[in-house]
Amino acid sequence: MLKVQEIRELIKLVDQSSIDEFVYEIDGSKIQMKKNSAPAVISQAAPIQQAVDLIPAAVQTGSVAQPVPAVQVQEAAQESAKALENNQAAQANLHKITSPMVGTFYASPTPDTDVYVKAGDKVSKDSIVCIVEAMKLFNEIEAEVNGEIVEVLVKNGQLVEYGQPLFLVKPE
Repeated sequence: MLKVQEIRELIKLVDQSSIDEFVYEIDGSKIQMKKNSAPAVISQAAPIQQAVDLIPAAVQTGSVAQPVPAVQVQEAAQESAKALENNQAAQANLHKITSPMVGTFYASPTPDTDVYVKAGDKVSKDSIVCIVEAMKLFNEIEAEVNGEIVEVLVKNGQLVEYGQPLFLVKPE
């Protein structure tokens, strides 16, 4: 699996290149990047007089923004990176239930019934956690491990890819 810094470098390279889409897949992990190819929206600026009228009001109320020192910005970035690393470490201990095929994810057997599982539910190896529908065939997906559902990673009716994580499970 790629490290966060390597992913950041890939993002920069794709952003600076002329390609619109990049896909990298290795050992069941997949990274897909697409550039925003939407047409640019040009908006007109507010008349200068309106901006001038707002300045005295901001000064009177004391709501003028002060610049943030670079040290605070750097500390915030370091805290964010530490939080990301802690989250990755916590997820490393979790089992991922992945989609065995491309299809549509369904959390319940029918639209009128309750979902198979939700966050906090206990599951066993043979517990059905969802259905993935492919070509009008409804495939029941089992938990694969005994444990507790920590997070449901997809929404009902969402299209899923082969190998895409569907659930995070804390094994017992």
